[in-house]
Amino acid sequence: MVTIGLEPLGKTIRVRKGSPLKDALHEYGVEFPCGGKGTCGKCRVRLLRGAINTDDFHRKRLAELGLGGEWRLACLSLCHTDMVIGVDQYETLIQADETPFEFVPRKGLGVAVDLGTTTLVAQLLDLQQGRILAMEKGLNPQQKFGSDLISRLEAALSGNAPEMTGIIRKKIGEMIGRMTAGRKEDPERIILVGNTVMQHFFCGFDLKPLSFYPFESPLLGAARFLPVELGWDLLSREVVFYPSIGSFVGSDILAGIQATGICEGEEYSLLIDLGTNGEIVLGNRSRLLCASTAAGPAFEGARISMGMLATTGAISSLESGPAGWNIKVIGNGSPRGICGSGLIDAVAVLLGRGLLDEYGQLVGAGEQVTLAGPVVLTQKDIQEFQLAKAAIATGVEILMKKLSIGPGDIATVHIAGAFGSYLNMDSVTATGMLGFTPVAFRKLGNTALMGAKMFLFSDLSLTDAILERTSHVNLESDPSFQDLFVENMRFRPGP
Repeated sequence: MVTIGLEPLGKTIRVRKGSPLKDALHEYGVEFPCGGKGTCGKCRVRLLRGAINTDDFHRKRLAELGLGGEWRLACLSLCHTDMVIGVDQYETLIQADETPFEFVPRKGLGVAVDLGTTTLVAQLLDLQQGRILAMEKGLNPQQKFGSDLISRLEAALSGNAPEMTGIIRKKIGEMIGRMTAGRKEDPERIILVGNTVMQHFFCGFDLKPLSFYPFESPLLGAARFLPVELGWDLLSREVVFYPSIGSFVGSDILAGIQATGICEGEEYSLLIDLGTNGEIVLGNRSRLLCASTAAGPAFEGARISMGMLATTGAISSLESGPAGWNIKVIGNGSPRGICGSGLIDAVAVLLGRGLLDEYGQLVGAGEQVTLAGPVVLTQKDIQEFQLAKAAIATGVEILMKKLSIGPGDIATVHIAGAFGSYLNMDSVTATGMLGFTPVAFRKLGNTALMGAKMFLFSDLSLTDAILERTSHVNLESDPSFQDLFVENMRFRPGP
């Protein structure tokens, strides 16, 4: 074993000699967007004492990133000696849910789990009273294999799938164990929701069908387990991972449909979850259409030069001030990067100042704009944002076209997910990402967790009824997709 000191946290951890440094650090909020390939440079740590050997590739990457000899990339480092490294404590904003809802009382306890690509949230409920008894939140330990789903799938196909299934089952089991510790009874029911890839990881399903065209898996239905099958020391009667809607629209969106009630009214409603995937659902009680878009990487910082998750040090909001930029930083400290909500604000302000034209070119600002401290926004970042916002706008347009409706026919636009909670909807419409008036928007937070809790009080017949009315749309197969996407790359302010 070797000892690793983490400063300025004042923490010391012990790991097996020769083990990867990333295995020790992912729980402290250090991000590995590229999945440990050494390409993004966002897992940099400062070596304060001790030694971390570097090979030619490691030294080349450090030089390309302009990092001096005291720096190392955690994803390329092994723990061979005792050391002390500089690691900031990055607290990720993880959103739970305490929204009240109607329910028919049941006996016993229940657990609802939102298994996200980035974060995990679990709540223990008294099913007789509908009261939350305990809650656990944490980061998905699979982050060390990459922050996005593509990196995770690549890692799984490289032989890491069993470990990736094992660590997520263990983490959720530990969370449930802490919530139930000291109680006389174990939960009767445990319900999990998540995107389709997370469903396959947790259930131990074959991930190859989701990795290659046509990206269709035969294993989208509900999966039932006994706790012992998952390595959990519980006496619960059933553990159910709820069914996915399509290959990249999972049970988290199914739960969102239930939480928002868009499957119950006559009016058309839109549900948008701007998380890792960027899922969209449009419809009413008669018919629901859903689709997924490749918007998440930009909004979660993976492809932005100084992008990051909504953690300590991230610029989360930004507006134009008399002396430059007025910014808000998560944790109220010094800015070290920008998260998705801040990125949208920055683009909206640049458009408003005339520093960005409708085609996304910076005007009179060179190749980058300084936002605050070391944080800059580059021309390439703007292009990545354009791709993300075009994906969302195009998805909404295609679903509206298939239902033969327009923006004026949609009564409510539900914005789900932790990311959506921090959005300035004026900025969203100013960029043309969503062509609705701000009064149409309704921010709901973690609808996946809320829906999972509602599922605790019903059986799968409820979701079967939703699934019967829901169709998954492959956006890229629509003949107008390419033309719409190119047109939506332009910045055209909404109403």
